[in-house]
Amino acid sequence: MAHLADLFSLPEMCLLSQVTQYFMDHKLPYHSVSIFNDVKEAIGSIHPEMHRIVGANIGNYLKKEPNLQTFFKRLQDNGKEIFIITNSPFYFVDVGMTFLLGDNWRDYFDVVVAGAKKPAFFVDNMRPFRELLVSERVQSWETVDSLEKGKIYLEGNLEELQRLKGWKGESVLYFGDHPYSDLADVTLNHCWRTGAIIWELDHEAECINKTQFKQTIGWLQMLQGLIQSCQDYEDPLSREVIKCWELERDKLRHETKAMFNQYFGSVFRTHDNPTYFSRRLFRFADIYTSRLSNLMSYSANHTFYPRRGVLPHEYKSLFV
Repeated sequence: MAHLADLFSLPEMCLLSQVTQYFMDHKLPYHSVSIFNDVKEAIGSIHPEMHRIVGANIGNYLKKEPNLQTFFKRLQDNGKEIFIITNSPFYFVDVGMTFLLGDNWRDYFDVVVAGAKKPAFFVDNMRPFRELLVSERVQSWETVDSLEKGKIYLEGNLEELQRLKGWKGESVLYFGDHPYSDLADVTLNHCWRTGAIIWELDHEAECINKTQFKQTIGWLQMLQGLIQSCQDYEDPLSREVIKCWELERDKLRHETKAMFNQYFGSVFRTHDNPTYFSRRLFRFADIYTSRLSNLMSYSANHTFYPRRGVLPHEYKSLFV
């Protein structure tokens, strides 16, 4: 099953729905797998043109993070090694990183890998690294037996990266914006710590911190508790009251859902349960945030401890 779970998937989903609707409206026979493959191929074919357009107007597409340089410098001062693994071609990465960090952006990174072709980078151990000779814009044919700061590398694989740099398992924290293609393989097969960049989180946090949401969700939880504690009363008056509570509960559920998005609700939750996206996110990401610079609030050696969840059969203390 294909996972369309990142920002880049939005135009793909729109095109899939529009093409499918066209076939249905005109009563044309079609195979859904063929439509999916053709749309995916069409979207992939426009990458070079998209890179050119975005690169020529980078300020329209990227927002500068004023704390990003400070954050990377603090990591360096604390002995941390920083690396980039991206599928984008180097010239596109160079435009974006120059905009964000300045002409000397490569000084912040110990390893830069462009054109990595993830997720193959994580699973295909037969793909060697190749050095990009930036000034000549050509790839070197020489064997890469070390990864040097300031140089640009293409392709490669994760096993070779770990061998050349001496990085192992839980000593690495890797951030990506796609829970599946970026994070799944490194956490399941290599035991890396992982962080997910989820841009929707800013909107989510803004919604749940509004006074209206807090008041509504508080009363909703109170209603749920009343329904649960009184559900065994069988007399007609009690049943009528409980029915009114249930109607009000359903109304409040729709209200809280619409506070996030009037059509789909929260990306992370459906009423009492996490969404499928949340479940997969929690499976593959140790932490998640909307942007790297949010970590400026913590020391470079900070440890995040997960909250202890309560299983249905367990005792719930005052501290959980």
